Amino acid sequence: MRVLAFQGSPRPGGNTDLLLRAFLEGIEEAGGEAEKIDLYRLRVEPCLECGKCDHTGECIIPDDMRDIYPKLDQAQVIVVASPIFFYNVTSRTQALIERSQACWIRKYVLKKPHPRAGERQGIFLSLGATKGRRLFEGVQRVVRYFFDALDVNYQGGLFYRGIEEKGAIRSHPSALKEAFSLGRAVGEGLSPENWPLTRDPCP
Repeated sequence: MRVLAFQGSPRPGGNTDLLLRAFLEGIEEAGGEAEKIDLYRLRVEPCLECGKCDHTGECIIPDDMRDIYPKLDQAQVIVVASPIFFYNVTSRTQALIERSQACWIRKYVLKKPHPRAGERQGIFLSLGATKGRRLFEGVQRVVRYFFDALDVNYQGGLFYRGIEEKGAIRSHPSALKEAFSLGRAVGEGLSPENWPLTRDPCP
């Protein structure tokens, strides 16, 4: 199982990073293959809406997305991990999502779906400092359509409220264990319906 995981927090060793690390440890224990990409260590510009990809499905912006696009194509499972900033994903995570416009063009305009469309899966790991009832509602729609542009089936994720101070996730009674268990299930190749995740955390 080839897993590509994006760490979208600007805080190394912070709560999102720790949550994703626990997930990846579960993958490793199960014998799966995973690559972690820290978005804040790369240069990924937002979409310029220049229209250059409209006829080719290829983005022309000369930054680190050029290395990420083939990895997106090769991955069997794609994981997005981001904290919530003002009820949204972080700016680098949003830039990654915007740059999937080229993939959307390939799928919907050029009619060139991914050769394994329908077989690939997406997971969203997220946490926020507030306890708002609808904290994860809007960002899930954003992430869902990101995965749709990639021909990836969004399966749901793990979501935690009231996590703020650096390292606070360690004090959560179940978060890291749940992330590890999810990673292990993915790494073992279990079918998505058997993954221990939240499929609809919003009321």
